[in-house]
Amino acid sequence: MSYKMPGAKGVRAWLGVAALALALGGCAETEFVVDSTKAVTRGDQQGGYKIGEPYQIAGVWYYPAVDYEYDETGIASWYGNDFHGKSTANGELYDMNGLTAAHRTLPLPTLVRVTNLENGRALTLRVNDRGPFAHGRIIDVSRRAAQLLGFEQHGTARVRVEILVDESRSLAAQAQSGMAVAAGEPVPQAAPRTAVTAQELPASGSTASGPAAPAAGAGQPSAVEQIAAAPTIQPTGQVVQLPVSPTAIYVQAGAFTDQYNATRLRAQLEQFGPVKVVPVFVDGQQFYRVRVGPLGSVEEADRMLGQIVQAGHPEARLVVD
Repeated sequence: MSYKMPGAKGVRAWLGVAALALALGGCAETEFVVDSTKAVTRGDQQGGYKIGEPYQIAGVWYYPAVDYEYDETGIASWYGNDFHGKSTANGELYDMNGLTAAHRTLPLPTLVRVTNLENGRALTLRVNDRGPFAHGRIIDVSRRAAQLLGFEQHGTARVRVEILVDESRSLAAQAQSGMAVAAGEPVPQAAPRTAVTAQELPASGSTASGPAAPAAGAGQPSAVEQIAAAPTIQPTGQVVQLPVSPTAIYVQAGAFTDQYNATRLRAQLEQFGPVKVVPVFVDGQQFYRVRVGPLGSVEEADRMLGQIVQAGHPEARLVVD
């Protein structure tokens, strides 16, 4: 289970419950902690477009941003009845029977495809909330989404989360069109689409001129207006079945551009189990990821993650490979 970030006014409430998160356990639905911050006042059901400022929870900084290259693997959880009908981070009302999700940094709203790597089921969801803030989770989905993805009973699943770029751009434009954009948020701009007209040219050498061509785009709605006038983009609930491949869970304790720093961290973590440094290129830059594992189950991974966090590595997280 997870926390959500209700916005700037809720930061103090977050700090008050952050320490509690590390101590509580729970059942499948509330695996980490009951998120008291979801029990806030009811908001505008339509919601708005929101990115938000950087914020800190339990010693970890989160940086909301537009990221149209987002593609991450990890562990998903779900939240349900305790938060049904309460306000989400962008002012909508949470519907546990809807196809929505909570994410820590993606703009609200955003469309993502969530794939259950354990059974191959893939589903499109609309991100309209902040969370989860348990170290071992990357997304918190609605109860209905967990049912369709096939992990409601178990409570968690190994997943891949990918942003749907074109749909998310359109969704952002639609969210703004109702003047529901959060104060200070940038307005996404789409490239203008102008009308193309044909006109016969005068004969060579002639000074005669034909009728003036209409100004480019004259009388045509802008791209943002066209998008805003289009039907609201919503997930359909259609589940796609994809091939299933074996996966493993690791605790990633850090990622460095300096190999020496990665080697030093590996030495510090050898007491916890097998540790390896994994080189990888990201946007043309060399990184060295320090990972403990593989770990046999989510439960084992959660225990290992807790030990590594307590050892002074609060930004450690679970990854699936």
